[in-house]
Amino acid sequence: MVTPLWIGCGAGFSGDRLDAPLPVVRTLARREGHRVLILETLAERTLALAQLARRENPQAGYEPLLEPLLRPVLELCLRERIAIVSNFGAANPEGAARHILGLARELKLRAPRVAVVRGDDLLAREDAEAVIGLAGLARPASLVSANVYLGGEAIAAALLDGADIVVTGRVADPSLVSGPALAHFGWAADDWDRLGPATMAGHLLECGSQVTGGYFADPGFKDVPGLWNLGFPVAEILPDGHCIVGKAEDTGGVVDRRTVTEQLLYEVHDPSAYLTPDVSADISAATVTELGGDRVALNGVRGHRRPDTLKVSAFYEGGWLGEAEISYGGPRAEARARLAADVIRHRLGEGLRVDLIGVQSLLADDDGRLMRGLPDSGARDVRLRVAGKFAERAAADTLAREVNALYCCGPAGGGGVRSAVRRRLETRSAYIDRALVNASHEVLA
Repeated sequence: MVTPLWIGCGAGFSGDRLDAPLPVVRTLARREGHRVLILETLAERTLALAQLARRENPQAGYEPLLEPLLRPVLELCLRERIAIVSNFGAANPEGAARHILGLARELKLRAPRVAVVRGDDLLAREDAEAVIGLAGLARPASLVSANVYLGGEAIAAALLDGADIVVTGRVADPSLVSGPALAHFGWAADDWDRLGPATMAGHLLECGSQVTGGYFADPGFKDVPGLWNLGFPVAEILPDGHCIVGKAEDTGGVVDRRTVTEQLLYEVHDPSAYLTPDVSADISAATVTELGGDRVALNGVRGHRRPDTLKVSAFYEGGWLGEAEISYGGPRAEARARLAADVIRHRLGEGLRVDLIGVQSLLADDDGRLMRGLPDSGARDVRLRVAGKFAERAAADTLAREVNALYCCGPAGGGGVRSAVRRRLETRSAYIDRALVNASHEVLA
């Protein structure tokens, strides 16, 4: 008889709540069977920023919150044999693994078997120039990163090799679940009928508290109890790949048909062909059934042959972003904010983005024409934001100084200036024949 597989998610992005993993691990510790904690901390931009950090310091480049994420749960995970699988390796999986080994020594824990998954970083290859060309990407000096979305097979191999902790770089988010499922149930890599459901189980878990009510909450319309103490998801993965999703015990939030359906459809372009490195998942006949007690069953997911190509996400240096804000309040506040924007345009030229936060910001266009076409609404509490992209840092610094000068140079009553200048990154996506990518793992001592 196959023992159950329980997977809990303790992070849905880099910067998620640091106290979220502990309730998940405590819940997993009370479950019978094989248990896995996943931490999803890697977005496309996060990885590019990690590559920039590693340029500055070869020992950096992994998740900066790695230690505060793991310190509260590492002892319990190792004692209870709860495996940890995470992409917090980012641009430096080996550096992350070494940090974890050092943390275990500091805490006087048994030495964990930490596996590093490799193969996603195209720039690390000896044939980088050729393989990047085969992916249809240019190789100028401004190329910061080029990483392939790996699937779950190398994760599975690492777990079967006895790893307590698996550290990856760029893998597809649902593969943090499909990998442990491959290892636990012994599925073949082309068992599409099981990998399809397992991938969608991973899709439900990958964003953490989105499926337990966080991104769902809308007061008076979609109320969520205890949002301040939002629980993160814990799922039982069934032998056919389908799952029952719940949440960490003694936490707030809600798991019901609505939260699960919203997350199931999140970022899915074609419900009949959700493409991942492991499988093309088909949710066109999926069913979502409430079981009570914040437990929801997902069934009816199918799987089809996986794509012959893998996605590559590349980032290039894109100059500098300069942005600055200043507030105006009281009578004619909006008119004064608009005048301030005109002052900046006259001094720095067109091509700047202007937002009137509280009036028009989320939908404004980057050249400012939409803003100038809207009548003054008479708002009495407005924050002006001006931003622009520049080839050189000096120009971005000038924007910040010009907004700061509005304090005394007018219009009247401006205050609360805040500015920032930082590097910009530009992204391009490509595809590469999966036969050109070799994913592997190594267990570090």
